[in-house]
Amino acid sequence: MLALDELFTPGHTRAWEWLRECEYPWQIIPQIEDIVLKIGSTLDSSLYDHPSKGIWIAKSAVVSPSACIIGPAIIGENTEVRVGAFIRNGVLVGDECVIGNSAELKNCILSDRAQVSHLNYVGDSVLGFCAHMGGGAITSNFKSLKTEVVINDGARIPTGLLKFGVLLGDHAELGCNSVTNPGTIIGAYTIIYPLTSVRGIIPSYSIVKNRQQQVIEKLT
Repeated sequence: MLALDELFTPGHTRAWEWLRECEYPWQIIPQIEDIVLKIGSTLDSSLYDHPSKGIWIAKSAVVSPSACIIGPAIIGENTEVRVGAFIRNGVLVGDECVIGNSAELKNCILSDRAQVSHLNYVGDSVLGFCAHMGGGAITSNFKSLKTEVVINDGARIPTGLLKFGVLLGDHAELGCNSVTNPGTIIGAYTIIYPLTSVRGIIPSYSIVKNRQQQVIEKLT
């Protein structure tokens, strides 16, 4: 099992004090909505607008008029939320993040400078400092069998959760159109190649790729 410091550096999310109290990092997932509301109530009104119940948006953030935000949600300072983004049901976005066009975020934490490029789904997940999701990368958070998500680390570790996407470590990269299966944990600085399906625990400083052979034939 990856230790917390193999995934995330302290101080890059406003949820850190809750995260460090968890025995396992995924235990923060059911708490996210409440955490957002607690943090929101403490934010400086000179730095954050509070346009509606449960929503706080930094005055320095740039939010497209076509983006949809349903609280509880916090959008951090100097963050950009682009065209058609959908943010809902417990989302804590850090400072200097990018939420790309048509990306959907639900019950998740994005640490500072995390980037969700475009056409992504991030659900029931935690993204680390400078973590990056390429276009079309998806965090699958719900098993087809609709059973509890279990972590596979040699032994099977029950999470107690029906919905759990990914823990994506600091500076980790998810390539375009990659998919993380429910309960995936990816260490810091790891690179997942495009079109790769990953599951289980991936160590820090790794590269994960599918070996596929490209065949080119001439038409006759």
